[in-house]
Amino acid sequence: MRSPSVRPRTPLALYALTAGAFGIGTTEFVIMGLLLQVSADLHVGIAAAGLLISGYAMGVFVGAPLLTAATSRLPHKTALIALMIIFTLGNLASAMAPSYTVLMIARVLTSLAHGTFFGVGAVVATGLVAEDRKASAISIMFTGLTVATLLGVPAGAWLGLHHGWRATFWAVTAVGVLATIIIATLVPADRGGHAPMKFAEELKGIAHPQVLLGLLMTVLGFAGVFAVFTYIQPILTRITGFADSAVSPILLVFGGGMVVGNLLGGRLADKRLMATLLGSLIALAVVLGTMTLALHSKPAMIAFAAVFGIAGFATVAPLQLRVLQKASGGGVLASSFNIAAFNLGNAIGAWLGGAVISHGPGLGAVTWVAATLPLLGLIVALYSMRLDRPQASRVAPRAAGLEASC
Repeated sequence: MRSPSVRPRTPLALYALTAGAFGIGTTEFVIMGLLLQVSADLHVGIAAAGLLISGYAMGVFVGAPLLTAATSRLPHKTALIALMIIFTLGNLASAMAPSYTVLMIARVLTSLAHGTFFGVGAVVATGLVAEDRKASAISIMFTGLTVATLLGVPAGAWLGLHHGWRATFWAVTAVGVLATIIIATLVPADRGGHAPMKFAEELKGIAHPQVLLGLLMTVLGFAGVFAVFTYIQPILTRITGFADSAVSPILLVFGGGMVVGNLLGGRLADKRLMATLLGSLIALAVVLGTMTLALHSKPAMIAFAAVFGIAGFATVAPLQLRVLQKASGGGVLASSFNIAAFNLGNAIGAWLGGAVISHGPGLGAVTWVAATLPLLGLIVALYSMRLDRPQASRVAPRAAGLEASC
């Protein structure tokens, strides 16, 4: 007879979270393929249109902890539904925005739901599976984000090109409605009721040095990813020599790599968390650094697009799980803070890449400069591991003493 505590390998509720992640990921990144249309329609420069990306990222960074606190007394399922409603209304406002200012406000409104959704979602996801599958559960939820880059962003860019940028936001609004229904239907209510988050205790959990180090690793790792990804179009067209029409297919290759890397990172992290974390940061630094040597070769850059996606997103699950493990008593808020850290890395990486292009060595140097960021993240990870050792060494003598006294 099977124990009632045994859970299915991959609960349907995980795929409901994936659906929400897909809609949110599409909204965040699709604007990269719509900048020219938005710029022309709203009569602003391309640089101003680009701020719609930075504004969203900073909205996630600021909004994640604030909205997490605001929804702390809600059951997790109720919070997820409320967040998807905010997301859907934000996209509806974007589709109807009469001016650049209104569009920016709508983007920031939408972004407020982003960090808290992934933060609460990660806690719900890990609660749906056995102990040895928590990292895989996180990676399955984040697959929605990677599939958004693989399919949602190219589809949104195509829709915007042929039917106007507003059509893309109408489509994402429909995705939000559908995802809300799926979450309401499939995600179970909190087991044993809901204990409201104690904000002061959660803040103490985040103030733990190991949690802060984990957040710093996340910022550095993803700053390296987005220093290159933000400027992938000019790199491919101006340096490698691809035609503009080739960029979307190459982004599909990158998105496929993201899906593989995300799932691979989750499975490996379930077995050996810190080894996976260190290995993924090393791999990301190596890929970014050696990409510099391949910039003038079209076949090599196509291959690097896939490898870059794998290396960049193999870090997601181990980084998220490391923070969750170290934030004793502060899981939801720490998880949301880590999503905020991902987006802070996004904003810093985009700024650093732009500075290298405008004031530094130039576009061709973006890749090797970006490689230094995950290397810094690796140094932080090694220091974090060193802080773990004294705790282990104190436990061993204490256990030996107890044995001797028996």
